[in-house]
Amino acid sequence: MTGLLCQPKLDSPIADPPQLMDLSLDDFDYDLPPQLIAQAPLAERSASRLLHLADGALADCSFRDLASLLRSGDLLVMNDSRVVHARLFGVKASGGRVEVLVERVAGAQELLAQVRASKPPRVGSRLRLEDAIEVEVLGREGEFYRLRIDHADSPVDLLERHGRLPLPPYIERPPSPSDEARYQTVFARHQGSVAAPTAGLHFDEAVLAALRCRGCHLASVTLHVGAGTFQPVRVHDLARHRMHAERYSLPQETVAAIAAARERRGRVIAVGTTSLRALESAAAQGRLRAGEAETELFILPGFRFRVVDALITNFHLPRSTLLMLVSAFAGIEASRRAYRHAIEHSYRFFSYGDAMLIDGPAHEV
Repeated sequence: MTGLLCQPKLDSPIADPPQLMDLSLDDFDYDLPPQLIAQAPLAERSASRLLHLADGALADCSFRDLASLLRSGDLLVMNDSRVVHARLFGVKASGGRVEVLVERVAGAQELLAQVRASKPPRVGSRLRLEDAIEVEVLGREGEFYRLRIDHADSPVDLLERHGRLPLPPYIERPPSPSDEARYQTVFARHQGSVAAPTAGLHFDEAVLAALRCRGCHLASVTLHVGAGTFQPVRVHDLARHRMHAERYSLPQETVAAIAAARERRGRVIAVGTTSLRALESAAAQGRLRAGEAETELFILPGFRFRVVDALITNFHLPRSTLLMLVSAFAGIEASRRAYRHAIEHSYRFFSYGDAMLIDGPAHEV
């Protein structure tokens, strides 16, 4: 019985978090043994471990325990974005090698992308990618380049045909054929991400069926994860950090599902930080609104959550905005204890790693 895998741990009470004005980048640092960085997925998606944080206590569980940890009437909101083949290698007209990581399709024939080369490409210069795609460098937009494709086919079709799966930089191996399936969630639908919404990678059909049998409901949101998710925070004063923009779409059906969950006193559970950011961005004006928009929402301790009551998430990079979001949701000291516990008990970290379920306080939409 999977419930027997969930072993509670007693912990001391959570201390009051420091005031936001006292926080700096160093407050979100920790030492991670390199061997805990997962380099490949487990044989089965739901075989991962699940650390449950509730009421200040930690419990070691299996992801297959998830349904038993939730309540009938709860609503899980999942990011259904699909990872595109966003990494391409090529050459400049001079013969110099380049690596391109597409951030997003920016128009009918344009891309916004990171470009790595020995010398930055000049505006007006041309690149040949994967010996198949000709692009012109139109200019810079911050850390990204705007590129124009000289091809009749759509940029997404060209990427899928010629590009490569963009595994995260901390996975120190090239993509394998198995990554084509395992670095996508089973509910991925809408192409546009350059990194997987990794909390969703643990779900398989058996887990989804168990959730339905439990009386849980499922809904979707789309947030296309950009390459900026791996960019380090470069300022110690967090008030000076600016988030990379990401596009999201919240269907009216999901807004209605959230309203229905409130009516039956169910919780809204975000599957991943991307789902949480989309939902909280859509409620930033006080009322949850369906539609499409871009978000640059930077969530730090002190943030008022309007929509999400619980969060399923992976373990995140030190000094990252994702760790800051988790600290805002769970509390700084609770997050630190959870990460210490995960390290001491050899949890697997980052994209192909294990997961955490954080029960948060009730919030009003």
